[in-house]
Amino acid sequence: MQVQTTPGSYADVNGLQLYYEIHGSGFPLVLLHGGGSTIETTYGRVLAELAKDHLVIAVELQAHGHTRDIDRPLSFQQDADDVAALLGQLNVAQADFMGFSNGGTTCLQIAIRHSQLVRKLVLMSASYKKDGHIPGFFDGFDGVSLKDMPAPLVEGFLKANPDAAGLQAMFERDVARMKAYTDIPDTDIRNIQAPAMVINGNQDVITNEHALELARILQRGQVVILPGLHGAYIGEICSPTPESRVPLLTVAMIKEFLAAG
Repeated sequence: MQVQTTPGSYADVNGLQLYYEIHGSGFPLVLLHGGGSTIETTYGRVLAELAKDHLVIAVELQAHGHTRDIDRPLSFQQDADDVAALLGQLNVAQADFMGFSNGGTTCLQIAIRHSQLVRKLVLMSASYKKDGHIPGFFDGFDGVSLKDMPAPLVEGFLKANPDAAGLQAMFERDVARMKAYTDIPDTDIRNIQAPAMVINGNQDVITNEHALELARILQRGQVVILPGLHGAYIGEICSPTPESRVPLLTVAMIKEFLAAG
């Protein structure tokens, strides 16, 4: 599939003006960012490399970055339906999906709710159970305020959307979603037939045990544990090691996985 590169477009999906970018050419690869993030803050270090071999469709989900909030519930399921609707408008019948953190959980919901769209999955620091997070993770959402949000994510949001009210809305949406986090049933994960690469950091907020469990319960899962904190292996903007070459290794492994028959 060949599509002209058109960064910075909006699609009207499910009442939402959904922002997306298209880079490169080849088989479609959909990128889904983490909570509180944008395309650039999650994938800025690796997007151009991925676009050398793939038609990258990078999305900013409800209330994140360029995509403004609307008056409707926000959930992983709704995000999945929004992405599916976008691909319908772009006439993309099937794609590979790569999601980081909350974006990885959204990828799982896409595979559950719209399985016909999914060829392969790359699930990075993704969870499907509350107890897959490190102890005390959810305690951090009690009494939290915008001042507790990492500065690089604040700056990244305002770069995409210089609207303080929008930043506050996004923050409140993400906190509410995490406080209402609900496990995905094991049976739903087992029914996912697409090959999946599960990637985790060895000092992640998702436990390595959970990453292993997810890879094992998936019908065609494999797991990779890489050094570093949450997202460091793809150069996510909060990484304390911005000069690390590990993201290049990560991309090479992902490309090999996606290219395999």
